[in-house]
Amino acid sequence: MPAAREWARLEPPEGYAVQWRRLVDAALELGLGPEELATGGMDDVAAARGWKPATITLYSKVARYGGVPLPTPPTPEPDPRALDLRPLCDVQSEQPEHLRTVVWCAIALHWPAPVGTFRDLRREQVRPTSRRLLVRTDDGEWAVPGALRAWHAWEAVRNRFPALAESPWVLPALRRGPGYRSEVGGRLSSQALQVTFTKHAVRTALYLRGTSAGARRPQAEALAAVYETLSYDSFRRLALADGAEPVAPRGAVRAGRASRANRAAGAAPSPGR
Repeated sequence: MPAAREWARLEPPEGYAVQWRRLVDAALELGLGPEELATGGMDDVAAARGWKPATITLYSKVARYGGVPLPTPPTPEPDPRALDLRPLCDVQSEQPEHLRTVVWCAIALHWPAPVGTFRDLRREQVRPTSRRLLVRTDDGEWAVPGALRAWHAWEAVRNRFPALAESPWVLPALRRGPGYRSEVGGRLSSQALQVTFTKHAVRTALYLRGTSAGARRPQAEALAAVYETLSYDSFRRLALADGAEPVAPRGAVRAGRASRANRAAGAAPSPGR
C-alpha cells in the first residue's frame, strides 16, 4: 500500500491537525508510511527537515497521539534557559478552554507543579485571598501571587455551567471524551492536559503575532516562535529556572542547573522582557 494511503487511514489527533500534517509531509518526502516511521524512528525525518531536539520531541508526541508507536525522546533542556512566560497567563477572552489554561499557567508560574499534580488538584485546595491564591496539598501550603485575576475570571465563567460549577477539579473536562466514563466536569487525563497546554501556547503565539506592531514586532515574533513548540514540562522547568520554589523533585535538578547558569552568565533579557 502506498505510503500516502497508509497515512490517510489515520485520523489527526485532536488539537494537532497542523503538526500532524507537517509530520506526514515530512515522512512522505522520504517515502515513509506510518509503519516505516515507527520502525525506523524520527532520525531520518528530523535530519532531512533540520528539526531541533524540542521539535523532535513535539512531533514524536504527535505521532503517538495519532497511533504511530514512536518511542518518547527525553524532553530537552529549555532553550533558551530564560523565557518570558507571562503572556501565557494573560486573560484574552471569556472562552472556557482559554480561561482554564490561563489559570493553570498563572498558578504554575509561581507554583510549578508537575502535570499530574494539576490533574488531581481540587478546588477545595485553592483558596483566594485579597492579594494571592493559597494552594494547599499534603506536602504543604504555598502562596501564589499574580493569579487572582485569572482565577476569578475562570470561576465566574465555569459557574455559568452546572456541570462545571459542580466539578471538584480545578481543571475539569469541558466536553465528553471518547472513554465511556468521560463526562463534562470530570477529571482530565495527563495527556489531555498536555494537549491543552500545547494548543494554548500555539494560540498565544498567533495572538502575539496578530497584535504586535512596530518596535515590539521582532520581540513578539521571537517569543511566538518559541511558544509554538513549548510543552508544559519546559514551561515548568523555565519557571523553576527563573526562581520559582520547587514543588516536587521532578525537573528541579535540571532547572537548578539552568538557574545557576543564568546567574553565572548574567543572562540577557529574554524575548518579551
